[in-house]
Amino acid sequence: MDFSELIHKRYSVRAYKPDAIEDDKLAEILEAARIAPTAANRQPFQIIVIHTANRQAELRRIYGREWFTQAPLIICACGVPRNAWVRTDKRRYLDVDVAIVMDHLILAAANLGLGTCWIAAFNAEAAREVLHLPEGIEPLIFSPLGYPSDQPKEKERKPLSELVRFESW
Repeated sequence: MDFSELIHKRYSVRAYKPDAIEDDKLAEILEAARIAPTAANRQPFQIIVIHTANRQAELRRIYGREWFTQAPLIICACGVPRNAWVRTDKRRYLDVDVAIVMDHLILAAANLGLGTCWIAAFNAEAAREVLHLPEGIEPLIFSPLGYPSDQPKEKERKPLSELVRFESW
């Protein structure tokens, strides 16, 4: 599908089939994350691929919704602050970089017929414990990864006239 169709068809999936994800598809999705642009090409991230089989109760400590563990995989995008680029005014670009990486991953998944759902409202302490994250690593974004078993709903978005300005504020 072309890019315009892809970005219009992608949606936040909240019901998944238990079907396994083919290794070549997972590799393509992870490659999309790897080649994502980051500030000064620092790549201050790590991706954790988590199999949900026999770990549902443990993983629901991170995010309690049942559909979170329906998919065969969960992806966690972590930031590595010590590797992040910092602008001269001390603005750290870690969150921006990891968001770009996850966006590439999510779009690659959608292009292959897989579903995701961006999750930021998770229990960070539980994530640290369950995933055995070392000191200095920040879990920033989670998403299930699997074949959707639901249907997209109509997207509600503001019109461009409310979101875009030309030349100045």
